[in-house]
Amino acid sequence: MEKETQAGAWPGTGIGWCLENNEEQMITNDNVETIDEQTSQKQRSKKQRKTKQPNTGVLLKTIHPKTENQRLVMDIFDHFEHMVIDGCAGTGKTLLALYLSLNAVMCERSGQSKVVIIKSAVPTRDIGFLPGNPKEKQKAYEQPYSQLFSTLFERDDAYEVLKNRGVVDFMTTSFVRGITIDNTMIVVDEYQNMTFHELDSLITRVGQDSRIIFCGDTEQSDLQQKPNRMTAQDFIAIIRTIDGFCTITMDENDIVRSGLVKQYIMAKHKFCAKE
Repeated sequence: MEKETQAGAWPGTGIGWCLENNEEQMITNDNVETIDEQTSQKQRSKKQRKTKQPNTGVLLKTIHPKTENQRLVMDIFDHFEHMVIDGCAGTGKTLLALYLSLNAVMCERSGQSKVVIIKSAVPTRDIGFLPGNPKEKQKAYEQPYSQLFSTLFERDDAYEVLKNRGVVDFMTTSFVRGITIDNTMIVVDEYQNMTFHELDSLITRVGQDSRIIFCGDTEQSDLQQKPNRMTAQDFIAIIRTIDGFCTITMDENDIVRSGLVKQYIMAKHKFCAKE
C-alpha cells in the first residue's frame, strides 16, 4: 500500500503514535497539519457510501462518526496500513473497525478480498467445557459480531450470509498457528485478552497484501497476568515502533453506547484516581 507521506497530522485529542518513514509523530492538537478539506470530504464520501458486493445480497449502510476521535479513525484509515484502536468501553472501536474493513472489501477498492475477525477464547468466568465440535464451540464467541453485522447491514442474518459467501470469516487464536493470511482485512478484537504469545503468533501470520486492526481496552482484561511475563501492553509498545502503524486512543468523550455507560466510566475513573 502506498504511503501518504505528505498528509501530516490530523485534528484530535489523546491520540497515540503514528509512524512514517521510521519517524515517530505524536498526533495532538498542538501538532495539526490538516488535509485539504475537499480531499478529506471526497475520501469520507467514498468510504461512507452504501456498498453492495456482487452476489452477497446485503447492503452496507452508511455510518457517520459521532465523536472527534471516531471521525479521526475514519479519516486516517486510508493513510496507514495498520491500526490500533484502544480505549474506553462503548466508544465503537469494533464497529468502526468492521465498518471500514467491510467497506474497503465490498467496494473492491483495496487489495483485500475478505474480512477475518480474530478473538481469543477467554471467558469472563470459567463455565467449564463447551459442548460440540470446534465450530459449535466457536459460536459462543461469534455472537457479538452477529449483532454488530445486524446493525451495519440492517439484516439479522447478515453475518451468516457474508460468512457463507466467503466475505467474512471468524477464528480464535487457538487455530492461527501455521497458517498465512493473505489478501485480508484482519480485525483483532479484544486484544487485551490475549497473551503476548498469542499476539506474537498472530501478527506473524499476516501475509501479502493484508492489513490488520487491533481493537481493545486494557481496563477490561479477563486475563490473570503472571509476573515477569510480557503482556499485551508490551506488544502494543513494540508495534508502535513499526513503520505503517497508527494508534488512536478513545477516551470518555467518545463513549456513545449509552448515557449510563458514560457516567459509570467517568465515575470509575474518578474513583480510581483517588486510590
